[in-house]
Amino acid sequence: MQNRFWWLIAPILLILSCKSGEKLYNKGRYDEAVMSFVKKLQKRPEHTVSLQLLPQAYSQAQRSHEDKVNGYMVSNDPLKWEYIRSEYRALQRLYDGIHASPAALAIVKPKDYRNAITGAQENAAQVRYDRGVSLLEQGDKAAARQAFDEFQAALNLIPNYRNSAQLMDESYQRGLVNVVVRHVDVRSPYYQFSADQFRDVLIRNLQQRNINRFVKFTDERIARNNKIQPDQFLEMSFNDFVVGQTYVDRSEREVSKQIVVATVKDSTGKATINRYGTVKAKVYVVKATVVSKGLLDYQLIDVATNNIIRTDRLPGSYTWLNQYGYFKGDERALSDEDKALMVGEDVAPPPPQELFLQFTRPIYDQLTRDMQNIYNNM
Repeated sequence: MQNRFWWLIAPILLILSCKSGEKLYNKGRYDEAVMSFVKKLQKRPEHTVSLQLLPQAYSQAQRSHEDKVNGYMVSNDPLKWEYIRSEYRALQRLYDGIHASPAALAIVKPKDYRNAITGAQENAAQVRYDRGVSLLEQGDKAAARQAFDEFQAALNLIPNYRNSAQLMDESYQRGLVNVVVRHVDVRSPYYQFSADQFRDVLIRNLQQRNINRFVKFTDERIARNNKIQPDQFLEMSFNDFVVGQTYVDRSEREVSKQIVVATVKDSTGKATINRYGTVKAKVYVVKATVVSKGLLDYQLIDVATNNIIRTDRLPGSYTWLNQYGYFKGDERALSDEDKALMVGEDVAPPPPQELFLQFTRPIYDQLTRDMQNIYNNM
């Protein structure tokens, strides 16, 4: 049944596919028309419409691309050779496609543009290389970053082009902005270890975000040991901070409930009678809250001018909560709500170092976003 159905629809699909190449041709989409005709001839070498229209479609496609090439040739666009290469590559794809079909090749002799592509590619790489050298000679960081892109473009065009790889590395080093993260001042020796941890987490976070490939955040200790010359300083200090401020709320209440304590028969011995009694208990609930919060002041300073690039004050807070309950007396006196409170246990809060890191987490998240805003469009 399936085979019968296929033989019924196959002629319809063939007619539609035949018309697609002709439609593309009539719409002026000559490259696509060429490839459509070639595919038809691969399946049906005697296909009349394809044999008639393929030479015309190829001629029109060739004329269109070469007209664009001639236009680029006389333009003043410094990157014109890249556009020219793109046109030649499109023509070469038609050449390769036609060569894949003996029937197509029998009626069309396509032009081989491999040498033209190579020539345009070499000219394009030379232009990128020269632009990179010129930018690098300007001597400033912004120009060096542009030079990096030019040498990279040259290498994308022709791998290992001249000494582009070496000059690209040199451009990167010249365009790099070294931001040295200085000592975090918490004005309390007790929390100094946590401040060092905060700085480590912050630097790692900044590095992992890949804010800008030309911006490198370095701890001042590492920068000093590796003799890294800073371009900018990131200075930070914590103010008005508290770590581990504890509040304990204790509550207790008595509860009671009427319950069936016994069941007896009535005087006839047929019916039962419930006897009720009162059960009592005392519910205790302890809620411990530990609050840690503070403000981080930071300044981003340009080393050469000593000007402040950015300054801000960022708040952070963290609240640790532990609640548990217990009772004394008859458990039967507890309601479902009371029983839900009988969970948890008396546990100690995290140590001060951990609380410090917890309340500073939203601070370095915001600080990282600030750095992204500064350097994203550098």
